[in-house]
Amino acid sequence: MEHIVEMLGIRKEFPGIVANDNVTLQLRRGEIHALLGENGAGKSTLMGILFGMYQPDAGVIKIRGKETKIANPNVANDLGIGMVHQHFKLVHNFTVTENIILGNEPRKGLLYDTKSAGKRIAELSKQYGLNVDPDAKIEDISVGMQQRVEILKMLYREAEVLIFDEPTAVLTPQEIRDLMDIMKSLKAEGKSIILITHKLKEIKAVADRCTVIRRGKLIGTVDVATTSEAEMAKMMVGRDVSFTVDKAKIETGDTVLRIDSLTVLNNKKVPGLKSFSLDVRRGEIVGIAGVEGNGQTELVEALTGLRKPESGTIWFNGQDITRYPVRRRIESGIAHIPEDRQKRGLVLDYTVEENMILEVYYRAPYAKRGLLQRNEIRGHAERIIRDFDVRAGEGAASKARSLSGGNQQKAIIGREVELDPLLLIAVQPTRGLDVGSIEYIHKRLVEQRNKGKAVLLVSLELDEVLGLSDRIAVLNNGELIGIVNAAETNENEIGLMMAGIGKEAESR
Repeated sequence: MEHIVEMLGIRKEFPGIVANDNVTLQLRRGEIHALLGENGAGKSTLMGILFGMYQPDAGVIKIRGKETKIANPNVANDLGIGMVHQHFKLVHNFTVTENIILGNEPRKGLLYDTKSAGKRIAELSKQYGLNVDPDAKIEDISVGMQQRVEILKMLYREAEVLIFDEPTAVLTPQEIRDLMDIMKSLKAEGKSIILITHKLKEIKAVADRCTVIRRGKLIGTVDVATTSEAEMAKMMVGRDVSFTVDKAKIETGDTVLRIDSLTVLNNKKVPGLKSFSLDVRRGEIVGIAGVEGNGQTELVEALTGLRKPESGTIWFNGQDITRYPVRRRIESGIAHIPEDRQKRGLVLDYTVEENMILEVYYRAPYAKRGLLQRNEIRGHAERIIRDFDVRAGEGAASKARSLSGGNQQKAIIGREVELDPLLLIAVQPTRGLDVGSIEYIHKRLVEQRNKGKAVLLVSLELDEVLGLSDRIAVLNNGELIGIVNAAETNENEIGLMMAGIGKEAESR
């Protein structure tokens, strides 16, 4: 079959790290080709080279059989290559149309012709079943819809090769299903797609072939139809990976967290969480299940002190902490793995070591008479890097921004677990992580539970909630639909409750 893209023997080095070491990837015309690898394996770097964001140190790129130098993304666009980045490149106070034509504005005389552009965008949206409103402002649409805008941007520029970088990391289960259908329709229209991912389920659902890289080296290319998820996982991680959570039954202890009739307003000043009550005890993981936007954010922000409740009480370890400021909650023994690692978890322009002491910088041994103790801080960061397998090119001195998304996540989890909290609030703890890292983080969460700590898990991944939790509380439209024992329920029952059916479930 004819190859539309060939990347042959690509090598790319950054200070302290070889990101790509003699990697070859060949994309056939009209196929969906998955690029699989652990966090920090070099997948995004390889695609960054194809999109002209980096120049290779060695190797050859051929487009439609012709050797090419892709000096920058404009050259890539001219060659018919488009890319949807993991973190979208959109201007939030612009409309959909303004974002799509940015840098490529059509003119009518001296004026920009946004009207005809909007019409063409509406036609493309209809043709590919994207349902995007060309006049909507980016800040007013969902994350899933923003991603569709990025896809439209490529189609508007007539891209034939579409690169998706971790496209499902920020989507709800329904949006993921919709995206898979969109990819299939793009393929049916003759587009060629490279899908960067580490979600094996998604590769099995849409990809034709899969190229695996591990720590910058090519492991091989396989046909997806004849290769099992377990085989692909082993190629990616270099060992057998367990897909089930190993969790012994243990006795629960005292109630650590008691939430009593909590009502919290959302950003629109209407109740996002309504009269919510829940207990979390020592030695248990309580999962919160629900479609995104059903009160999870309001609950977590009220518990961590980022948002004031309208009414109700939060008891922690016997104390009423409803009005406690953030620092006092942390000092009481609450740790928080936030949903958005870049907005809430890290200061991206700080080093890893600076990020590892954000909550404790004023305490001994990290500070003495108001002065930071650099050796202690570095030692602490290096311990987390080692224990949580955080891959950072320049170690503790690396800028947080330079780490791959998964390594940023592992650093945050390491920092929060190192606080030795009594209650760990874990929100989307494995979002954007590969199977090896997911297995590792699940073990660490179960370890906290087994040590007699309380864990509140908020996740959109239903199999994660079912696999990790001892009890599951289901939210719909800000209300508690019910609480069930994880061992006595299944995906179907939880799914129905998430849709608001099943109020008769036990609601203690």
